[in-house]
Amino acid sequence: MTIEQLKNTLPECAKDIKLNLSNILTDEGAPDLNPVQRSGIALSCAYSTKNQLLISIILAEVQQHLSENEIEAAKSAAIIMAMNNIYYRFIHLINDKSFSSLPAGLRMSVINQPGIDRIDFEMNCLAVSALNGCGMCIESHTHALIKAEVSKRAIQSAVRIAAVMNAVATGVKIS
Repeated sequence: MTIEQLKNTLPECAKDIKLNLSNILTDEGAPDLNPVQRSGIALSCAYSTKNQLLISIILAEVQQHLSENEIEAAKSAAIIMAMNNIYYRFIHLINDKSFSSLPAGLRMSVINQPGIDRIDFEMNCLAVSALNGCGMCIESHTHALIKAEVSKRAIQSAVRIAAVMNAVATGVKIS
């Protein structure tokens, strides 16, 4: 199935999402992101939705832009953020701030050695963190990207891709 075919399976009430899906993986729809970044972000987010149909369609769509290392990094971003987003959301939300001084004790070396461009991996992690709703991780990845002189438009584009991937996964589930 292609993205066009996927759009046709979404209910009429998802008209806006269909339009956004057509746009979000283009230069115009995701300003300041290159095709590799758009593809990696979309794939990381598709993996994070756990929707097999969306994963297979996005993977088929973006394979032309991504190396095997970049595909593996998209998986890694989804998986490591599945852990980190839960842990750091807890740290952020718990009223007992003494928890933040305790060592996490969680292995997360892939963040420092993702096997792809560091900025691209940060973008993937930011988008997944936005999808998973972890404010502490969103803040951390956004800070790292701004420090690396990534534009705010690029950061916004990454989060917009996450938003659309999440909406498409919801539309697929309820159609």
